[in-house]
Amino acid sequence: MAIYNPKSKKAEEFINHEEILETLEYAEKNKNNVELIDAILEKARPKKTEHSFTCGGLSHREASVLLACEIPEKIEEMYKIAEQIKLEFYGNRIVMFAPLYLSNYCVNGCVYCPYHAKNKRIPRKKLTQEEVKNEVIALQDMGHKRLAIEAGEDPINNPIEYILECIKTIYSVNHKNGAIRRVNVNIAATTVENYRKLKEAGIGTYILFQETYHKESYLQLHPTGPKHDYDYHTEAMDRAMEGGIDDVGLGVLFGLELYKYEFAGLLMHAEHLEAVHGVGPHTISVPRIKRADDIDPNVFDNSISDEIFQKIIACIRLAVPYTGMIISTRESESVRAKSLHLGISQVSGASRTSVGGYTETDRPHDTEQFDVSDQRTLDEVVRWLMETGHIPSFCTACYREGRTGDRFMSLCKSGQILNCCHPNALMTLTEFLVDYASDETKKVGYALIEKELEKIPNEKVKKIATQNIEDIKNSNRRDFRF
Repeated sequence: MAIYNPKSKKAEEFINHEEILETLEYAEKNKNNVELIDAILEKARPKKTEHSFTCGGLSHREASVLLACEIPEKIEEMYKIAEQIKLEFYGNRIVMFAPLYLSNYCVNGCVYCPYHAKNKRIPRKKLTQEEVKNEVIALQDMGHKRLAIEAGEDPINNPIEYILECIKTIYSVNHKNGAIRRVNVNIAATTVENYRKLKEAGIGTYILFQETYHKESYLQLHPTGPKHDYDYHTEAMDRAMEGGIDDVGLGVLFGLELYKYEFAGLLMHAEHLEAVHGVGPHTISVPRIKRADDIDPNVFDNSISDEIFQKIIACIRLAVPYTGMIISTRESESVRAKSLHLGISQVSGASRTSVGGYTETDRPHDTEQFDVSDQRTLDEVVRWLMETGHIPSFCTACYREGRTGDRFMSLCKSGQILNCCHPNALMTLTEFLVDYASDETKKVGYALIEKELEKIPNEKVKKIATQNIEDIKNSNRRDFRF
C-alpha cells in the first residue's frame, strides 16, 4: 500500500487514497466541533503586519473540516473571511480572459466530453492558421488581451508543432489597437521536452484539469486513449515545472465524483507542488459538468447544488489564499455574481466553446464542448463587473515582466498589489473603454477609474498612472505597465 508523501513525485503517494479517506473521516467527525472550527478559521484569517497582510492558508485536512461544517453562522464566517482574503491580496480586480478552441479532434474516450472519439454526430474541425488569425481578430475586436487555447488530444491532427504554430500566429496578430499579450494553454498531458517548447513559445499558464482525483472513477471515466493513464496525467504538472513552466493551473470537474473527495485531492495537489517546487498553483478552476451534444449531466449522480459550489469556492480561497481562482461562462450570471465575493479573481467573458465560434455571427452549437450559461457580450460583462464594484483587468504585466511563479507569489504576499496590479488594471481598463466600450460602459468606467486611482498608496505611482491614463485617452499610446 502506498504511503502518503507530498514530496513524492509518484501520483499514488502525493494524491494518496487512504489519506483522503482518513481526511474525510476526520472532517465528518469534527464537522460540528466548534472549538476546532474556530481555531481553523482564526488560522485562515488575514493578519495585519507592519506593511501588509499575511495569511497562513490551511492544510487539506483543516479545509475539509470547514467544508463538512454544517453550522450556519460558521459558514457565514467562512464567507466573510474568504472575501476579506480576496480583497487583501487581489483587491477588487477581476482578470478577464476568453477560451479559444483550436481543434475538436480527439482520440480519448472521456465519457463526459462530446469530443470523445466515438462521437460520430459532432462535426470535427481544426483551425487553419488563417482561421486562427481571424478568430484572434474577432477576439481583439471585443477587447480581449488574454486567451486560453484549447484542443483535443490527437497526435496526428493536433501535434505539439500545430499548437506551437498557433501560439506564434496568435502573438503575431496586431489589429487596430488590439494585441493578445498572454496565451495560456490547456492541452493534454505531455512530455518535459514538449513543456520546454511551450515555455520557449512564451506561454503564460499551463492548465490541465484532473477531472477527478479518484483513481478508480478516473479509469472508468477515461476508458480509452492516452488519457486513461491516471499516473501520467496526474504527474503532468511536475513535468511542466521541470520543463520551466512555473505558472500552472489546476482544476477538477465537479459532478464526476463525490465533491469532498475531489476537494481534498485538489488541495493535496496544491500542497505537493508547494512542497516539491516551492510554489503552488498559479490558478485553480472550479468547473461543473454541463450539458453538451451527446452528454447528459444528469447521468452523473454526484452533481452539486449552487450552495455547495459556493462553499467549495470559499474553502479553496481560505486554503490557498495566494492562488488565483477562475470561474467560467459555464456558470450563470447569478452564480458568478455570488462567487466573486467568495474568492474568484478571474472570469471569462463572451466565451464561445466551439471551434471557430468567434467569427460566426450566431453562436454555433454543433461543435461546443459545453453549454455556455452566461452569454452576455464582453462589454456587458465589463459593465456588470464595474457596477458591482469590481475592476475588470486586462493586465498581463506580471507575465511579461517575468513576475511569474514564486516571484508573483512574493508580490502578492508583500501587499504590493495596490501599487502594481491595481494601477495596471486601471490602465488596461482605460484601453478597453477607449477602444471597445459602448458609451454607457465608458460612463460607468471613467467614474470608477477616477475613484480607484485614489486607492493607490504610493503617490509617485498614482501620479504616473494618472498621467498614463490621460495619455491613453488622448493619444494612441498603449501598453503602459508597472
